[in-house]
Amino acid sequence: MMVNRPVWQALLLGVLILGSSVAWGQGIKLGVVNFGRLLEEAPQSQASQRALQEEFAPRQREIRAREEELQKLEERLQQGEGFMGDQERMDLERNARDLQRDLNRNKTEFNEDVNLRRNEELGKLQRMLIGEVQAFGRAQSYDILMSEAVGVVYASTSVDITDQILEALKSRFSAQGGG
Repeated sequence: MMVNRPVWQALLLGVLILGSSVAWGQGIKLGVVNFGRLLEEAPQSQASQRALQEEFAPRQREIRAREEELQKLEERLQQGEGFMGDQERMDLERNARDLQRDLNRNKTEFNEDVNLRRNEELGKLQRMLIGEVQAFGRAQSYDILMSEAVGVVYASTSVDITDQILEALKSRFSAQGGG
């Protein structure tokens, strides 16, 4: 049976809260971060998008100019259909095909380069945002910060039950006759 992510996170949170001896003695400060909203509205994100647009604007203008050049070639071919010689028409058609092929290749390379750079910038932005959320969680004394997109973004040592689980695992291993 598969459990979807929000249900799994809620179960994990419940285990953390109920399983931790700290939780019984004092309240746990819990926060939820809308990571998608941070990615959309953070000024760093908007600055990154503007920088990418500026970086690729010259290539985008070049592609538009080549599209206009191709459109003019195609219009010349249509307008001169009955008036141009066979050789001239064949030359224009060859030029149009070559230009179309180059244009398609340039567009494909452009899109690949834009996507690669966007993903690089998105990765840097996500790492920076996670760091900021973690720093905020420590500074504001949160025990757990969660996000629908990332899961647990920050957990203080007061709710970390790893040592207790390791001790239980070691005890069970020893009791079963392990080394």
